[in-house]
Amino acid sequence: MSGHGPEEIKKTIRTYLKVLGVLVVGTIATVGASYLHFDSMAMTVGLALLIASVKAGFVALYFMHLIDEQKIIYKLLGLTTFFFLGLMVLIIWASGDKPMNTVMP
Repeated sequence: MSGHGPEEIKKTIRTYLKVLGVLVVGTIATVGASYLHFDSMAMTVGLALLIASVKAGFVALYFMHLIDEQKIIYKLLGLTTFFFLGLMVLIIWASGDKPMNTVMP
């Protein structure tokens, strides 16, 4: 029954409480960032995505137990992150486009 002793359970609870602290701080940062007004919409979206990505990373690593997985999981997670970041860059890049005037004079 290794891994289920009282000391191991206390260590796990401490880890989860630390992650909870990070998520609470991330939530406070998200609310605080909503009051910041940047000149560029891309900066606002980029900051929001950065905070959300950090929080999602902690949830995936600790609550989904990815931190204890084999290397193939990390490779797949890295590939997913690569494509996610690529899509976010495309969205931020496109957010600077001006809509065309569709009304003909």
